[in-house]
Amino acid sequence: MSYHPVPVTHVGLTVTAIRAATTWYTEAFSCRHIIGPLHVKHDGSHIGEVFKGIFGDKFEEGYVSHLATANGVGIELFQFVVPASEDAPDNFLYWKTGVFHFCLVDPDIEGLARRIKEMGGKQRSKVWTLFEGEPFKAVYCEDPWGNLIEIYSHSTELMYANRDRGA
Repeated sequence: MSYHPVPVTHVGLTVTAIRAATTWYTEAFSCRHIIGPLHVKHDGSHIGEVFKGIFGDKFEEGYVSHLATANGVGIELFQFVVPASEDAPDNFLYWKTGVFHFCLVDPDIEGLARRIKEMGGKQRSKVWTLFEGEPFKAVYCEDPWGNLIEIYSHSTELMYANRDRGA
């Protein structure tokens, strides 16, 4: 069987303030606002049934917004009403399975990290040069809701191409 690379279409993030998060992501990263916030209830509607099927028996009500990044990869924001979205005291539980961050690319990562801080997020790490003597940099930040955002100075392909793959 032949396999081929599949595209990433979006990443989903939970927030506690959907309207503020929609504005924040639109302004912080110049995302295009596609749709939302849409109010979704488990009320017998088709979308209500879809959400109940995805999120399970506890889901009763929430909001969703869709944004698009420069290369068309989406950011899907969720705020749950019943059960209510909650702030996580620490979203950086990297040793546990599951997604713990997503990564954006900006050649001015210092400037983007500064903008994130100025807009209510935070910078979690120093800006690191990943390979000595090369221009590839990375930094970890957070949005105001605690979601981790890594920023690369170059694409993943450029940063890691032609390196030892490790066996």
